[in-house]
This record gives sequence, C-alpha cells and structure tokens, in this order.
Amino acid sequence: MKISVLGAGAWGTALAIAASARHDLRLWARDAGAIAAMRAAGRNDRYLPDAALPATLGLTDDLEAALAHGRDGLIVIATPMSGLRGMLARLPDGARALWLCKGFEAGTGLLGHEIAREVAPRLATGVLSGPSFAQEVAAGQPTALVSASGDAALAQLGVSAFHSERLRVYSSADPVGVEVGGAVKNVMAIAVGIADGLRLVAQAQGGQGPGLNARAALITRGLAEMQRLALALGAQPETLLGLAGLGDLVLTATGDLSRNRRVGLLLAEGLDLPGILAKLGHVAEGVYSAPTVLARARGAGVDMPITAAVVEVLEGRLTPNEALDALMGRQAKSEW
Repeated sequence: MKISVLGAGAWGTALAIAASARHDLRLWARDAGAIAAMRAAGRNDRYLPDAALPATLGLTDDLEAALAHGRDGLIVIATPMSGLRGMLARLPDGARALWLCKGFEAGTGLLGHEIAREVAPRLATGVLSGPSFAQEVAAGQPTALVSASGDAALAQLGVSAFHSERLRVYSSADPVGVEVGGAVKNVMAIAVGIADGLRLVAQAQGGQGPGLNARAALITRGLAEMQRLALALGAQPETLLGLAGLGDLVLTATGDLSRNRRVGLLLAEGLDLPGILAKLGHVAEGVYSAPTVLARARGAGVDMPITAAVVEVLEGRLTPNEALDALMGRQAKSEW
C-alpha cells in the first residue's frame, strides 16, 4: 500500500517506522532542513533520537509529492490538532485519510470529525488512536490501537496499513467516542500528575500527601467525566471502556513517558506553566485542550469537575493543593 504520513513529530515518525517494512511509505515534514538532517543522521534526532529510520522509508519536504503518493492509498495526518484543518483542506479528491492528533480545536471547540465535516465532507476520513507512546512503537514493543471511521472500509484500511506482529489494530465505527477519549485523557493525566506530584513533595518533606487511593479515584472519576461528555456528543458507551478511552487514560495518567502527566508533576512542585512548557520542549496537548474541553462540556450541559479544577490550576486561580481540596469537598452523591 502507498502511505504518506504528514508530520514528522515523534508519533508520525514512529508509525512511519513501524509500517515502512511492509508498505511504500513517505514521511513528510515542512522543514527542508529537518528532512536533510534526518537523511544525514538516519534518525529523527529532534523528536525520536533513539530510533533508526529504515532505509525503505522515504523522506520528503514536498507536500504535493507526499499527497500524490498517498492519493490512492492512505494519507495519515500526524500534525498537532492546530494543523488538522489546514491539512484536510489540502487533501486531493478521492483521498482517504486518518489523523493521529487528539483534542478539540482551539477557538471552535470542534473534534476532528467535525472539522472534516466542514472542510472535506466528501472524503473518507477517520482517526487512529489508542494507548501508545511513540518510543515504544518505534522500538517494536507490543501496542494496540483503534482505527475509527464512519466509513467501514476506511476503518479497515487503517487496520491493513498498520496491523502487524507487534502492533495490533482494531476497527471501530465510533470516531466520536475515540476522539473524546483521546482529548479528555490528556486533561485527566495532568490531574493525576498533580496528585502524584503532591505525594512526592509531601514525602520529601516528611509527610504523606495524596496516595494511590487518590490516583485510582481520579482515574475512575476521570473516566466518568469522559463518558458523560462522549455520550452527550453522540458516542457509543462501550468505546470509552476500550483502547481509546480507558486504555489511553491509564497509560497517559500513569506512564513515565507521558508529557501531560509530567506537566501535573511539575505543577505540584510549584513551577509556573511557562517554565514547565519550556522544560518539556514538546507539545503537551492537555494544557491547550483543557479550557476547550471544559467549554464544550458546559455547552453540552455536562458536569466535569476534575477538568474544571485542572483549568483553574493551569490558569493560576487555584494551587494544586487547593484544587485537590475543592474536589474532595464536593457534596456527596450517588456514583451513577
């Protein structure tokens, strides 16, 4: 199959590496200097320095050539959410595309499938998501993903493109649920990172702080928030118990490679947000999507107290300790 991956960040590069042994694959980046550096080094030193690029992987900074290459096969959009609209607008007629980005579009509050409905309504589009750190995929460590689209043939095409011995891909007809899971889990990972960070800070000072009970509660109640929003937007409930919901939430909230979890840990240490983002050096989507998730939830009449607390901390209106106290002080009610 001819596949073009548009975006040479960590995740786009990792998927390109994983599929290049079985498919005719092109990896595109807008920066000609970055492509030249990748060719010279045989790796993506900026985003994925520990993974060698296969000799079979084609590299290009020519967007038109990349679009033409994937025109009759599959185009994978591996930009941040902020770049999805522009890339969808550039797709040629008849193209089939999956995006990797997770979140709601800033300003509009739209999910990827809603953007595609506006920009490319006649094209077959969908999302590839699930619990996956790029470093592990590039290294060939076992991973499971879900390819979701309202077009069953496209969902199956995503399976055909990336399913292998080490990368298991399931199909789904519920892109809404998959996208909500991918967006909200980043916000919840910040919340869990804050709680775990408060524990580490307290222990360093001879105290205790929130423990593993608190972590389990945040993950579970975070999943409940995710489900409420997803159902309000038309998702299927079982999707949020799958790879793109519970699976991605657990990974991002507890995994040491999670940038969003790292944001929470550093907030608990008392670092300010600009300093944290500079320290990370990469995008932590939860920081930018949290206010949009909250706005979309309020517009749909959905209560998301953990999300609201994360936004308050990110915007400097509450300290991490105050946010945790506010959540624990909420009025008791039935779990369901």
